[in-house]
Amino acid sequence: MPISSPAGESSEHTSAGQPTAEGSDVAGTPEQRRTTVVGDLVRGALIGTVETVPGVSGGTVALVFGIYTQLIESASHVVSAGRRLITGPERLVGMRHHLTAVRWKLVIPVLIGMALAVFTIAGPMADAVENHPEATRAAFFGMVLASIAVPLRMALHVPDAQGTGKGRTWSLRALSWRHLAAGLVAAGATFWLVSVPPAAVEATPVTIVPAAAVAVSALLLPGLSGSFLLLTFGLYEPTLRAVEERDLGYLALFAAGMVIGVIVLVKLLQWLLEHRHRITMVVLAGVMLGALRTLWPWQDEDRGLRAASGDLLPILGLAAAGFAVVTVLVILDARMVAKQERQGQGV
Repeated sequence: MPISSPAGESSEHTSAGQPTAEGSDVAGTPEQRRTTVVGDLVRGALIGTVETVPGVSGGTVALVFGIYTQLIESASHVVSAGRRLITGPERLVGMRHHLTAVRWKLVIPVLIGMALAVFTIAGPMADAVENHPEATRAAFFGMVLASIAVPLRMALHVPDAQGTGKGRTWSLRALSWRHLAAGLVAAGATFWLVSVPPAAVEATPVTIVPAAAVAVSALLLPGLSGSFLLLTFGLYEPTLRAVEERDLGYLALFAAGMVIGVIVLVKLLQWLLEHRHRITMVVLAGVMLGALRTLWPWQDEDRGLRAASGDLLPILGLAAAGFAVVTVLVILDARMVAKQERQGQGV
């Protein structure tokens, strides 16, 4: 059933048997691949690893591996469960209903992998970023550049005539000028945001909690880096050191801020993914494009961009290697999704 929206933007659900026009803003059911516990542990570890690097988003990794939508949906159900427990009616029944809808077999291994990676890699990653900034930025520049293809591919999907999401094709006609304008605005705004020079603030409850809320919002948005925003707030190194030294007081405040950020943002993201999927993917691609500014290898301490200099071959090689790694992962994941769809159709 069509859902009314501002500016006459159509938003049709794409359930089975419900056709969706090519010009619609919903790009068909998002790709959701079946996963294994071991694979989800690895995915979580990769998300946790990149979240310790300023300029790289854990949401990008989730998007590349095809689990982004499932994680957002699961987080939304957890938020709804907490709300039902507090506000009712039928509090326990409502809470259980939402908790059973959470994809725990995916969420728990991902969270475990993230925690293990963060507590293992936080210290060494901080040292690598500090001691080898050009090399680390170059590698991740290539990785994020290749990752932009993922939301674009999802935005260009056109479902079959029955709206089942099977047998998708890609079409540039799926994007209108409105989508392109939104993507360019997102890229420009992100470029400006990440150009702000880093600040130096004292790590107090008044600064830690809001900084964590904003940082976890970046974790949920592919392209924006929570670590980079912490760097902007002047809390990047104190946070990593708190993780490395197991500073439970600091970490408790940070966790409280993260919970606030998730509650505020996750419902909005779920609604956008369900009702404005195509334009959301284009905007995310724009955010990722603008965020590449943070990963330009040659920068000064105030984030001013410099021309390429020094021994270029190793730096360019690292960027090319990062690009190649993500490209291979994207291709393999797309093939696995296609294989699962063929199996679902009995092909």
